[in-house]
Amino acid sequence: MQPRRNNYGRIVNIASVAGKEGNPNAAAYSASKAGVIGLTKSLGKELARTNVRVNCVTPAAVSTPLFAQMTQEHINFMLSKIPLGRFGEIDEIASLVCWLASEECSFSTGAAFDISGGRATY
Repeated sequence: MQPRRNNYGRIVNIASVAGKEGNPNAAAYSASKAGVIGLTKSLGKELARTNVRVNCVTPAAVSTPLFAQMTQEHINFMLSKIPLGRFGEIDEIASLVCWLASEECSFSTGAAFDISGGRATY
């Protein structure tokens, strides 16, 4: 599908809270996620006069099997930065992405939707 030709589309980019606030010892990762946010904002404005919406989500750490590769110390550090005191769940992220990809999301474009348990809310 070519969104511009069809005058309809939903683009949902996945960034990270690291793109908003930066993570220590992860400069390249943080910069790449900031780039995704900037791309989203630019494309959202470029396509605003069409029926194509471009948004992104910026999750904090989400409970996935990747945690098995991390030390408990690192997991505890990530958790300490989340005011809600828990990690996100895959279903929570998926629900937001599904809404952003739906026809109901008609008045939002170029936005970075925070889903970080209160870690970064700007």
